[in-house]
Amino acid sequence: MTHLITKREHRNQRHSRLRTQISGTANKPRISVFKSNRHVFIQVIDDEARRTIVSSKVVAAAKTKIKGTKTEKATKIGEMIAEKMKEKGITQAVFDRGGFKYHGRVKAVAEGIRQGGIKI
Repeated sequence: MTHLITKREHRNQRHSRLRTQISGTANKPRISVFKSNRHVFIQVIDDEARRTIVSSKVVAAAKTKIKGTKTEKATKIGEMIAEKMKEKGITQAVFDRGGFKYHGRVKAVAEGIRQGGIKI
């Protein structure tokens, strides 16, 4: 009997293929996105130094009283991350979609970051 591959395993395979090509530096860090059914987690990572520069999640939207759908909240969080990145002196980055399709909340995060003035 063969082993059926789950959705999570497929996503992890896609993500590992992406990560062979995508890497972040201090000048151009990697913006990593992970989404669950309820939350979106965003990290700005310097892979050379192996440290997270900035992080946020959509749960923070509840603390800032952002209203709207999950996609609208993801856009706002993307803009907030862009502001934090500007404070750290970062103007461009590499976008890591984490094995997810580039649509919906993942796309909304990327657009929010671009609206915030960060070049992806």
